[in-house]
Amino acid sequence: MSTYRDLTQRGATRGAALRTVGTRERRSHLTAPRVPTVGIDIGGTKVMAGVVDADGTILEKIRTETPDKSKSPKVVEDTIVELVLDLSDRHDVHAVGIGAAGWVDADRATVLFAPHLAWRNEPLRDSLQSRLAVPVMVDNDANTAAWAEWRFGAGRGEDHLVMITLGTGIGGAILEDGRVKRGKYGVAGEFGHMQVVPGGHRCPCGNRGCWEQYSSGNALVREARELAAADSPVAYNIIERVKGHVPDITGPLITELAREGDAMCVELLQDIGQWLGVGIANLAAALDPSCFVIGGGVSAADDLLIAPARDAFRRHLTGRGYRPEARITKAQLGPEAGMVGAADLARLVARRFRRANRRRAERHERYERYAQALRGGTEGRTSRTTQDPDS
Repeated sequence: MSTYRDLTQRGATRGAALRTVGTRERRSHLTAPRVPTVGIDIGGTKVMAGVVDADGTILEKIRTETPDKSKSPKVVEDTIVELVLDLSDRHDVHAVGIGAAGWVDADRATVLFAPHLAWRNEPLRDSLQSRLAVPVMVDNDANTAAWAEWRFGAGRGEDHLVMITLGTGIGGAILEDGRVKRGKYGVAGEFGHMQVVPGGHRCPCGNRGCWEQYSSGNALVREARELAAADSPVAYNIIERVKGHVPDITGPLITELAREGDAMCVELLQDIGQWLGVGIANLAAALDPSCFVIGGGVSAADDLLIAPARDAFRRHLTGRGYRPEARITKAQLGPEAGMVGAADLARLVARRFRRANRRRAERHERYERYAQALRGGTEGRTSRTTQDPDS
C-alpha cells in the first residue's frame, strides 16, 4: 500500500485536493494517473471492495455482509478499513473511493443520511483518512455507478446522461458534459422521491406517492406478496414455488418466473416498467438528456422491464412526435458499477494529492538549496577573515 510523508499536513492537503476535483471532472480522467485504486460499494446488506485499474478492469474483488444488525458507523468503518488493508497486501493502492447508499454533502466528505445504515451527518471521509495512508473520496453510490457507465459502459460517448438505479428503492444520477451534477448541497438525483401519485402509497421517507413506491424492487415484491396473501388464482404458480410461505417471494424469483412465462409475474414487471416510463418522461421534460441508463438489481429483467418502460415513455413524453427521444438502455457493468465508478473517481483525487505532494517536495528542495547557498556564503566569508586578520 502506498504511503506518504508529512502526515501532519496530509488531511489538509487531501481536503483541498478534493474540493478542486468537481470543477475539472470533464477531461481530468484523461490525464489522471494510471494507477490502481480501490472502489467500495456500501449498501444495507453488503460491502463490496475491489482494486480497479485505469481501464475499469477489476483486478480483484472481495465482499462481505454489512456487519452487525445496528450497522453502527464504527463497525462499518472498521469493515471498510479491513477490506482496504487486505487488498493492499497484494496491490499498490493509491486512493480509495467510497460509493455510499445515502445522501453525501457537496464536499464529498460527510454522509448526511443513509436510509439503511446508522449514518446521520457521519464524517466518513475524515474518519477513514485518519486510518488509511491514501486519499479517500466519498460519493453517492448512484453517482459512482453513473460515472462508471459513462466511462466504461452503456453511457460511453454521451454528453447528457441520466442514470436510474432500480433496487430496493430508486436512486439516480445526472452527468452533463462529463461532470456529475450533484446540486448545491450534494443531494441531486434522488428521483425515487418525486411524487407521481398524490396521496398514494406511504413511502419510508415520510411522504406519499413517491415514484419508488410504484417502480422498484420493493414495489414489485409488495404487489406479488399481496396477491399471494389474498390467495389470488393468478398467484397459484408463485405460491406453489414458495410452498405457501409468502415472505419467501423475492424480486429475483418473480423475474425467474416471468422468464418462464408466468402470466402474473410478466404482468407485474410490465406494471413496474410502465411506471418507470412515466417517471423517465417526467425527467426528460425537466432535464432533456440524450440517454437514460437503467441499472440496479431489477434491471436484470431486461426487456420484460425495459420494453414497457420505452412504450410508456413515448406515450407520456411532453411534445411527443415533435422532439428527439432520449435513448433508454440497460446498464452494462452490473452490480460492480458503483465500485468501479468509485475507484475511477478516486483516481482523480490521487492525482491532485500527488501533485500537491510533489509541489511541496519541490518547495522543500528549493528551500534546502537556498539554505545551503547561504551556509556556503557564510563559511566563505569566515574563511577569508581567518586568513587575513588585518583586512
